Amino acid sequence: MVDSRKLQDFPFRDPELRTAALTHRSAGNQHNERLEFLGDSVLNFVIADALFKALPQANEGELTRLRAYLVRGETLADIAVEMELGRVIELGPGELKSGGHHRASIQADALEALLGAIYCDAGFAVVQEQIRAVFASRLANLPDAEELKDPKTRLQEWMQARDGERPVYQVVEEAGPQHRKSFVVSCRVAEQEQRGRGGSRRQAEQQAARLMLELLQG
Repeated sequence: MVDSRKLQDFPFRDPELRTAALTHRSAGNQHNERLEFLGDSVLNFVIADALFKALPQANEGELTRLRAYLVRGETLADIAVEMELGRVIELGPGELKSGGHHRASIQADALEALLGAIYCDAGFAVVQEQIRAVFASRLANLPDAEELKDPKTRLQEWMQARDGERPVYQVVEEAGPQHRKSFVVSCRVAEQEQRGRGGSRRQAEQQAARLMLELLQG
């Protein structure tokens, strides 16, 4: 039986699918972006199905947050590192020089492409089995869905539970060229203020909300 932790060893009937899945766009025209698109869709469905069946009491919001947590780039990159997938990804000269084999986004994309390739080669039932095996430990040790709420949502709910006013966010600083902007956002609750910084307004707001929540909760 194939070790599902080593998806790159899957016995493809069509080896060209494996080659395409593990070829970054920097290495040529026959790269993995289309398979990545397909694998992303298959992965989202399989994880959604697994959560739906495993957590019959969870509501839509909780299921959505848990699915996002499991299929996010960071999680996929961690799995790819565990599989040592970076070693077998074909890269162009530029990516090779810049250490592309270790880049999280490249490894996560290759993992999704590999899942798409397995789906094309062996069908849905097989790729579903592979995904469930790869994610088995993570599905068995899910975090509290409440903890996965973003800071703005948690702050808003904390205030509502105490009949408090709505937090007010305001951009107080915006700097940098268009492609590398930075933002500073103020979050005010009554007389309290916290400021967050980020590469987008949303990131800055989330940081400000997190700092405000930490302040209010003591």
